[in-house]
Amino acid sequence: MKALRLGSTGGAVRTLQQRLKTLGFNPGRIDGRFGPATEAAVLAFQRSEGLLADGVVGPRTARALGLAFRIELRPVLPHVTVEVVSRMFPATPLDNIKRHLPVVLAALEDAELTGKRFILAALSTIRAESAAFVPVSESPSRFNTSPGGHPFDLYDYRKDLGNQGPPDGERYRGRGFVQLTGRYNYARFGAAVGLGQGLLENPELANEPDIAARLLAAFLKSRQAALEEALFEGDLRAARRLVNGASHGLEQFAEAYRIGDALLPDELG
Repeated sequence: MKALRLGSTGGAVRTLQQRLKTLGFNPGRIDGRFGPATEAAVLAFQRSEGLLADGVVGPRTARALGLAFRIELRPVLPHVTVEVVSRMFPATPLDNIKRHLPVVLAALEDAELTGKRFILAALSTIRAESAAFVPVSESPSRFNTSPGGHPFDLYDYRKDLGNQGPPDGERYRGRGFVQLTGRYNYARFGAAVGLGQGLLENPELANEPDIAARLLAAFLKSRQAALEEALFEGDLRAARRLVNGASHGLEQFAEAYRIGDALLPDELG
């Protein structure tokens, strides 16, 4: 069945209302009509459970409520084609998209990040971080290397990155589709994708396409709740900061996201 939202009617809405009332979230009259009072109760429940507060009862909210009926989503992944992505990456060689898009989509599917907003966030992150759609290593710049200093010396003692001094800055510089940076992130996300300590010992693995795709998915997954909120609100600057820590690449991120948003169908019926 379709997602339940403002304006929905019928027995499923009545069941929803009864369940909300049982849980202490009063939806008003139990009348099978999804009106403002029911929407307010759904929003309160979602906030209570740490879910995206959008007022829509999709699969995650239905599961959290313990509802027996199943809500189906319209699959978005089949629509994420090379043609669509090439329009999001207008200056990128088509062969790179053909080669690497399948591993990126497979990693997102394995991580259960198949909602439209998350797919767009992942692809837009690649556009901002590695626009050629190839995992790359960070280059020296004024943001990571001091005048006359050795490459990446400004990263060497970054406590927020978990670095412990030379050669950590250069060894754990940004790599991959998401530009994973710092000893802490290499340890955390290397373990998250099943490499144990392997990524710490061999940081260049972060540029292997299948590993880079899994690291991208794991990194986004770790910020899922906050990203969902930012993307739902349409705050692409906040979404970019959640991934990058700043607003570098915001213009490319936002352009790719908006193009993809116009081309891909919505997932909720």
